[in-house]
Amino acid sequence: MIAIIFKLLIITIIAYLIGSIPTGYLIVKKLKGIDIRETGSGSTGATNVKRVLGTKWFFTVMFLDALKGAISVFIAIHWFDLWHFKGLGPVLAATAAIIGHSKSIFLGFKGGKSVATGVGTILALCWPVGLIVAIVWSIITYLSKYVSLGSIIAVAIAPLLMNAFDQNVYYICFAALGAIYVVILHKENIKRLLNGTENKVRE
Repeated sequence: MIAIIFKLLIITIIAYLIGSIPTGYLIVKKLKGIDIRETGSGSTGATNVKRVLGTKWFFTVMFLDALKGAISVFIAIHWFDLWHFKGLGPVLAATAAIIGHSKSIFLGFKGGKSVATGVGTILALCWPVGLIVAIVWSIITYLSKYVSLGSIIAVAIAPLLMNAFDQNVYYICFAALGAIYVVILHKENIKRLLNGTENKVRE
């Protein structure tokens, strides 16, 4: 039991550090020489990167951020062999990666809104659910032109999908709590959506 607890602690720390890698910040700093936290929304996520570097880097950062989440879960599953612990290990890793992205130790506990990283964790936990979430995000974002709206709706359906795909209680709870966390991070976006002042991804 002590060995399992030690494994869970180590993977949580590793996943948090992986999630904390500020991909958007690093890319903008390298290419533009500016601190992305001082422009736009102040987020280090893909949407704010798009405002500075354009669409290509929007998708690049989104992919890299999703990769952070997926890698964290895969390490828990394969390297630490934590499948046998009823899914708790992968869920702890997924949670730590999401928190790391939004509260990066490398940026004074600031960061992005964890949508892409969260989708990456869901893809690694249950790829059909992750794929549906990604498709829903794409459709809502394309039709509404609001990344935030697509993100909120996509994460909100994740726990329902986890349940529909008969996943264990740890996965369902993670998806539900993760959705609440992401929605909280989008509280200012929600206010702007209600006021009609939210920025569109394109005109």
